[in-house]
Amino acid sequence: MSDELKDILSNLNKDVEQDKLLDYLNKKLSASEAHELEKQMAGDPFINDAVEGLEGFSNKQDLSLYVHQLNKDLKKQLEKKQQRKEKRKLKDQPWLLISIVVLLVLIVLSYVVIRKFLE
Repeated sequence: MSDELKDILSNLNKDVEQDKLLDYLNKKLSASEAHELEKQMAGDPFINDAVEGLEGFSNKQDLSLYVHQLNKDLKKQLEKKQQRKEKRKLKDQPWLLISIVVLLVLIVLSYVVIRKFLE
């Protein structure tokens, strides 16, 4: 199996070794080791679902292509999200802050002058 598949499996339960899980998928484990791993999988539905999904692939070469494509799409989505977040931030623009302060001062002064003339 490729290292990309190990990256996907790295988020699984830490009690289950990645290599052991990959050997299980490739049917390289002895019957007792496979039974022990299946007991651990029964206790963790996430591992069980992951193994069932990975077993559905008949061609392991296609699996690495899917993993590569998923990682690529995920990075693209995360970059878009980051860009949107950056656009929403109020950038550090001193001229904007200065103009707001000046405008507020002018409004307050205008209010004071108008109130004085009306008295």
